[in-house]
Order: sequence, then structure tokens, then C-alpha cells
Amino acid sequence: MDAAERPLIPATMLYRFTVDCRRFDGKWDSQCGFELDEAYRLPDFSHLDGERPFADVRGGWSAEGLWFTADVSGKQQTPWCRSTQVLDSDGLSLWIDTRDTHNIHRASRWCHWFVCLPAGGGTGRNQPFASMLKINRAREFPRTFSGFKMSCASSIRADGYSLAVHIPSASLDGWNADEHRRIGFNYALRDRERGWQTLAIGPDYPIAEDPALWQTLQLVE
Repeated sequence: MDAAERPLIPATMLYRFTVDCRRFDGKWDSQCGFELDEAYRLPDFSHLDGERPFADVRGGWSAEGLWFTADVSGKQQTPWCRSTQVLDSDGLSLWIDTRDTHNIHRASRWCHWFVCLPAGGGTGRNQPFASMLKINRAREFPRTFSGFKMSCASSIRADGYSLAVHIPSASLDGWNADEHRRIGFNYALRDRERGWQTLAIGPDYPIAEDPALWQTLQLVE
């Protein structure tokens, strides 16, 4: 959609979306990560604002943490990724609030920001790279920040790439799937060639730092 055709207020600002996230009982494979079938596909609400998705994003949960996959297609260029320039690289950002708090505009200790790149790591910049970032203007940072762990696997094709990401429960401050079945959530795929794909509200708004703009994942069996 051209800028001149965009409404003053995007449709996704008018709603708060709740998405079912199904239990996943699989395990991490050091070679290929894991796979989530069609039942784990996350909807794309940005189409309400005329955006066209270029990736299939899926998510699951277990007592061991959260599991996400992203498959990006339709590319003609190799992903541009640098571990030293994470926010300029092609890759996936995930925001998690383990308390699903939507009435604050500055992140609490329960709010996390994870980034996974399909390449950019290793001495040859050909390995996937994962990082946890500090949220701008946060009141507190997660206690897990200094010792976070995260698994990321990737496969790069001629027309795109796929990612598999596992965020262990030990890296999620306040994670308790038995007591808290609703978590705040947002994702953004950033691509120099294809642009942005988000769950709902786009990058014209401060989605990287304002939990009130995130949506909700409901953990279901």
C-alpha cells in the first residue's frame, strides 16, 4: 500500500489480538532445530492494513520454554546479516512479556527482546546468530539478561531462508506456564529486500519498547 493511501490510524491500532499458541512436545535437534506443523501457524493481522506477508511464522510452548519458526520466501538476494549490526540485519525479533501487561508503556522486568539472524555469526559470518537486547526506556531489565541462553538454527535457500528458535524457560524471567497462560507477544521480521512483517502494528510505532502495543499469546493444550 502506498503511503498516500494509508489511513491516518492503522486498523491494527483499533484492536488487541489474542492468538492461541499450542503445546509443543518436541525436542531441540542440534543439526536442524525442530519443525512445527500447520497447526502452529500464527495469523498475520497486518493484512488489515494492506500489508502482504512474505513469511510463515509459527509458535509453540512447553514447560521448557517457547518455540518459534519463520520461513521467509520470495527473496532474490542473500540475507544481509552482521552480528555486530543486529538491528540493521535481516532477521527475526521476538518480544515476550511473561505477565501480559498492556497498561504500561515502559517495559518491566518481565519484558524480553530476543533477536535471531539466519547468518552473521561465526568467523565466516555464515552461522546463525542469537542475542537478547535491552529494551529502550525499560524500568527494569529481566534478571535472566546477563546469563540468557537461546538456540537458533537456520537454512538459507536461493529464494529465502528458514529459522528455528528455542527460548528456554531459564531465559524468561517469570516464566510459569501453569499459572500464567497468557503472555504478551510481538514479532517482527526485518528484511532489507522485502521490508517488514509484523504480527499486527508496524514499525511506524514504537513496538520495540512499548508493551502496550504488543498482542497476547494464549497458551493452550
